[in-house]
Amino acid sequence: MSKHFKAKVNNAIDFDFSEDDLSKLDALKTSKGKYHILKDNASFKAEVTKANFNKKSYTVKVNNNSYDVTIFNELDLLIKDMGFSVGTTKQVNSIKAPMPGLILEMNVEVGQEVNENDTLFILEAMKMENSIASPRDGIIKSISMKNGDAVEKNQLLIEFE
Repeated sequence: MSKHFKAKVNNAIDFDFSEDDLSKLDALKTSKGKYHILKDNASFKAEVTKANFNKKSYTVKVNNNSYDVTIFNELDLLIKDMGFSVGTTKQVNSIKAPMPGLILEMNVEVGQEVNENDTLFILEAMKMENSIASPRDGIIKSISMKNGDAVEKNQLLIEFE
């Protein structure tokens, strides 16, 4: 049984194809990222000018026309059909203490804009210093602790806007 794929071209046109369709394609690689294709007795020059393998998106130039192509495999389509989305932003709106401890250092204040992985504060627990990083980009809405405060596990410490 052949695997099935979908391709979306320029966010407008959808194509369905399978591994069998690809094996029947009359394409010859001429150099890195460049191909010569024959289709219905017509000759085409194709070149992959941009590729993002992780996002499965490519820019392909065919006879001097550029096309943005995104490819979806069966798993991508199943995830979409189930209502999930790959690569969506995290919707964490608060930080709670992961363990009981003592706040050694606060690195943020209310109203400050932070980026994902910025250190928010340092929590000392079991004689170890733990840097607590921001799980997402955002703005600090409230802080319910200060340097030297003892905190309990799951205590609300920071809220994002």
